[in-house]
Amino acid sequence: MKGHKYILALGVLSATIAGCRKEYFDVNVDPNRPNDSTTSAVLVYNNAAVTTGARVSGTEVAFINRWIGYWSTSGDFAIDQSETSYNIDFSFSDVPWQRQYDVLFDLFKVKQKALADGDLCLAGAAMILSARLWQDLVDVFGDVPYSQAFNDTIQTPKYDKAQDVYNALQASLDEAITNMSQENVQPGFLTVRTLVKIGPNWNSSLDVDVIKQQWIKFANTLKLRLLIRQSEIGGANTAELTKIQNNGGVLGAGESVSVNPGFSNANDKQSPFYGNYGTLPNGNQASTNTKANDYFVSLVDTFRLKRFFKPGTAAEDPSLAESIAGTEYGNPTNPTNAFSSDMGPGIANSSEQDQWIFPSFESMFLYAEAVARGWLPGDPKAAYESAVAESFVWLRVPDAHEAADDYLTGNEDAMWENAGSTATSQAKFIAYQKYLSLAGIDAIEAWSDVRRLDMIPEGYLSHNPAVIRPQVPVRLLYPQLEYNTNPVNVNAVGRIDQFTSKIFWQP
Repeated sequence: MKGHKYILALGVLSATIAGCRKEYFDVNVDPNRPNDSTTSAVLVYNNAAVTTGARVSGTEVAFINRWIGYWSTSGDFAIDQSETSYNIDFSFSDVPWQRQYDVLFDLFKVKQKALADGDLCLAGAAMILSARLWQDLVDVFGDVPYSQAFNDTIQTPKYDKAQDVYNALQASLDEAITNMSQENVQPGFLTVRTLVKIGPNWNSSLDVDVIKQQWIKFANTLKLRLLIRQSEIGGANTAELTKIQNNGGVLGAGESVSVNPGFSNANDKQSPFYGNYGTLPNGNQASTNTKANDYFVSLVDTFRLKRFFKPGTAAEDPSLAESIAGTEYGNPTNPTNAFSSDMGPGIANSSEQDQWIFPSFESMFLYAEAVARGWLPGDPKAAYESAVAESFVWLRVPDAHEAADDYLTGNEDAMWENAGSTATSQAKFIAYQKYLSLAGIDAIEAWSDVRRLDMIPEGYLSHNPAVIRPQVPVRLLYPQLEYNTNPVNVNAVGRIDQFTSKIFWQP
């Protein structure tokens, strides 16, 4: 195994570096073909940033949206027996694993090349995006190859302990913040600063110091995300929390992180989420099998429900023609495509829409939980209500703030007076509302909260009669690819069970 770096199916660097390594292929270099030495950090970054957005909500994590009650399937297709019975095997993990390492390798190369060019800000941006994806990988698989993953001299990288990777990510984010704080700004960073946008008024005319500070806030948000994930296995990490406060805090209202290189309604040029779940350039549905889950439809408020999903094109009862119709996950006799609801305009609005990397409201929910736990200063009620309101704004609910006020004062599940008086009860209350806000947007974050806090009733469990255990898996198995190419190291981790081999931060 070549340190995962040869598993490159997507992107500019994926297409160039894999075929031009002298240490593996004794061929002449074609001067007309891009290769590692002629591919710039900026060019690699452009692809890697777009692919980062695609990984956050791509098709390879769709099963998580289904497992935790957001999505289901139509009756037009046979159900996936492996997924809906929870009887997953090693091959189930191949695609998520490979695609995550694909983009992580590209971001690694951006860092290398940018540092060689003295472009510390660009290197810092790559490190921050990498931290977001590395945490997701750990939260899905546990121990993973990290420290040796992209070492050219090591063909079979060791598996680092998940806790060690988390610690390394905190240190990496500190380094990225230091890089972003440098006064010397190279042309590479200036060239790419409009590709990944942070905030509603992001444009090329923004002051460079403002741009760098927004990136630092993004890094702080990821640092807090790492700490919140470990809430049930230890107390507050005062040193890390102090760094977050001293470096400007976390992303707030309107400060979503997104990417858009110029998406358009053309083949292979649509915004990734819309291209997967909206309408194709030819006018056809991109997915006729991805539907609202009846469980989630029964939970979420009507304001946001019509932003997450849209009515089916038909209804058995004409009076229900404008209603959102869900299906039951794992039920082999679900209603067909026309009688169930597709993705709605809040998340699949346009082929040209920005592709989110980290939504503002998710950061605000993290902050609210940190305040409720006493980790950061602030009013937990105000922080919580601001996060909920931001979810309405982000989904473009009509009259969003008024609708959020109605929801927060008229729904018992949302009224802060029902959050309880302890830090634990308030944290779960906040996390539940975060769950309601993340459907289709960040399934790994929601799944992690479900596992971390055991907070959601079991109504989202599969209806497949062949379910092998009435429990959503707590992790994925390592991919078959690893057992074929890196057997010594993957087997050294020990036997993995999808129901009992918890991620280290699970209580």
